[in-house]
Amino acid sequence: MTFSLLGRCERTGRLGMVISSSSPAVAARCAHGRPGVGLAASQNVTDPRLGPALLDALERIGEARAALAEVVDGAPQIEHRQLALLGRRGAAAAYSGGRSLGTYGHRLGAACVAAGNLLCAETVLDAMIEAFADSGSLHLGDRLIAVLRAAFDAGGEAGPVHSAGMLMIGDVAWPLADLRVDWHDDPVGELTRVWEVYRPQLDDYITRALDPSAAPGYGVPGE
Repeated sequence: MTFSLLGRCERTGRLGMVISSSSPAVAARCAHGRPGVGLAASQNVTDPRLGPALLDALERIGEARAALAEVVDGAPQIEHRQLALLGRRGAAAAYSGGRSLGTYGHRLGAACVAAGNLLCAETVLDAMIEAFADSGSLHLGDRLIAVLRAAFDAGGEAGPVHSAGMLMIGDVAWPLADLRVDWHDDPVGELTRVWEVYRPQLDDYITRALDPSAAPGYGVPGE
């Protein structure tokens, strides 16, 4: 019921992921990030515990494929799970259990990984990887939106989707962006709108946290 892509911006070193599903609040359960370590997606018949477990293993082992293998080997009911992992330098790994739903699969690309289930066709994954590769000159958030749109243009999920999210991490200890549309008739369009509002302020929020005296004004009464 879900498709996602995790990718690294080679220009900035930032990591980001997008995810969409027919289920509500998909990003709240399935998207996981840890600055300085990487990103993880735990989807299909989701076990949210596996996202932090993947990041724990990656932080300890330092290699995405080995970290994924350790979690897969130790997780119960793993045949129902679909996992994707991206390290801070862009190395990726993925697993799709044999009891994933509908048409499913995963793809590894250059500094990115895509995974999905209940897809219209596996070519949706190829479209996501291609969109990420073709948009390297754009802001990472714009690339991630382009990935979602490419997935939809390629057929997307077999049924209607209702939720979407974007998670982005960098060189500070909190998410640079954690944007979610939990239930909407057009979640990708709504996530795009939210991103367009947030993008011009993203770096300002970092400055406000690190050095408020150097930050732009808020433009609020009483400032």
